Amino acid sequence: MVAIEDRRFYFHPGIDPIGIARAAVRDLGRGGPVEGGSTLTQQLARTLFLSNVRTYGRKAKEAAIALLIEAQLTKQQILELYLNRVYLSAGVYGVDTMSEHLFRKPAKVLTLPEAALVAGLIRAPSTLSPWGNYDGALARSRLVLAQMRDQHFITPEQEESARDVRPLIQPYRQPDDAGSAWAKEFLRQQFRSQFGGDHPPDWQVHTSFLPKVQDVAERAVRSGLRRLNRSGLEAALVAIDPSTGDLLALVGGANFADSTFNRATRSRRQPGSAFKPMVYAAALAHGYSPVSVLSNLGNVSAPDDPEWKPRSVAHAEGEPADTLTLRAALLESNNAAAADLQQRVGSGAVLALAADAGLKGLPDVPSLALGTGLVSPLELTAAYTMFPGGGEVARPRGIISVFDASGGQLLDRPVERERVIGAPVAFQMVTMLRDVVDRGTGASARALGVHGPVGGKTGTTDDYRDAWFVGFSTSVVVGVWVGFDQPAPIGRDAYGARVALPIWADFMKGTAQLLPASDFPVPEGVRGEQLCSISYTQPVADCPVYTEYFKEGDSVPSALCPIHRGTVKERTARAVGGFFRALGGKIAGIFRK
Repeated sequence: MVAIEDRRFYFHPGIDPIGIARAAVRDLGRGGPVEGGSTLTQQLARTLFLSNVRTYGRKAKEAAIALLIEAQLTKQQILELYLNRVYLSAGVYGVDTMSEHLFRKPAKVLTLPEAALVAGLIRAPSTLSPWGNYDGALARSRLVLAQMRDQHFITPEQEESARDVRPLIQPYRQPDDAGSAWAKEFLRQQFRSQFGGDHPPDWQVHTSFLPKVQDVAERAVRSGLRRLNRSGLEAALVAIDPSTGDLLALVGGANFADSTFNRATRSRRQPGSAFKPMVYAAALAHGYSPVSVLSNLGNVSAPDDPEWKPRSVAHAEGEPADTLTLRAALLESNNAAAADLQQRVGSGAVLALAADAGLKGLPDVPSLALGTGLVSPLELTAAYTMFPGGGEVARPRGIISVFDASGGQLLDRPVERERVIGAPVAFQMVTMLRDVVDRGTGASARALGVHGPVGGKTGTTDDYRDAWFVGFSTSVVVGVWVGFDQPAPIGRDAYGARVALPIWADFMKGTAQLLPASDFPVPEGVRGEQLCSISYTQPVADCPVYTEYFKEGDSVPSALCPIHRGTVKERTARAVGGFFRALGGKIAGIFRK
């Protein structure tokens, strides 16, 4: 530690003028306090008494406290305190604890190569985690050995011998408490972003994560990937409280020990049809209703590229419908309808709503409605909070408050909500997305045992490279992504409903008691009308009905249902006539080929 972190430790009084001068020169070249220059004693002072925010004022306090520490403690005592408190990786503090995790033995009996590996972690504990980047940690350990040789802690022969050793490390041990490695590392990165370094053990950090919910999330991802049984397949899950933005659970991959890359926050992938609710919300906000009709969908193309045509999955009858209401189009995830709707309301309106919801930097292209932009699971899940949140997006938060060793509050992050769409529009979207789960592309959720009022949307990208499901209740919004780190087909028919939705369903069932949900409240400014659930028009005696909700300014259908209207004899005649007309058309088509 001394060789690599503070070579003049035994000779300076707590601060190192040579190191400070070198750091100051580099800082001036970079426009601010970036370079370290801190002695081990200064690092200990920061850990015990200060925040890690890089300012010149903090550096001055740090130096003063370091001088006081040196006046009160011996060098050996200072070193012991430092070694017991330094952060080393994966939520582990102290060299003894890290030695147990890596080698299952105390630090005092480590071999030279093993000790060098541990010492090298201090500078970049996340990047150099031996479980996620063994080669990087090994390269750093060789630099430690070289420094030890140059400072005569070891002989050149010892250094040469140790350089050739690749210490055998033990598999990563999952913590016994709720502090999942994914959650811990995410929180640690948030803390570093706020304070410039790792949090001292004496500080209190209050977070949003719920241990039991995190455990359910981890199990849901593991079991989901086990069912899919594809080597190298990864997944991410994010769970957010839509009323506060509290991150309740976060899983960044299949196994933290194999890869510490957090796909929930850092991986940006195409969301496919999981983006469509942004398009529909923009349309509803611009005067459309859930039963507004989109027609001539078979001829939808890009204005500046007539050759581009969105493809939609065929219906059971054989061909995609040419005319659909918004509700029916979202229910079946019709691509032509989404592209047409984007053209009608304008891509600017869609992009503006998406940006307000936290999805920034998306391309202004005709295929935007089909989810060809790039988003992270955290971003998309947070954007969906506007639907159960009454039109307000809840900005995600992991760290809620921080208190130093003396009880002083250093951070208090309040709930942050921002209005994106009106409450009536949000409620209309909730009813449409509930329909998706009840009888649309997400209907397998019910077959998998998810009960109660929930909504959501599937997403699948070209060639089945990404599978998504983002769903919600009144108490939680959960986003799931499945795919490979290097985009490749997951498998045949790897739709979001088959790949990602089962993971979501496992989570929702596992947290049903932990996160109890209620029915979605009907806001002011909407009124219900009974419509036929097949034709989306005014019902007649034999129509199956549902309640459609209209906001102020929406047009309510006035026509009677054309499907169930008339006597049984008349309806039968229409049905038979329609069958033979369709059959005749297909036969004529055969002879035209």
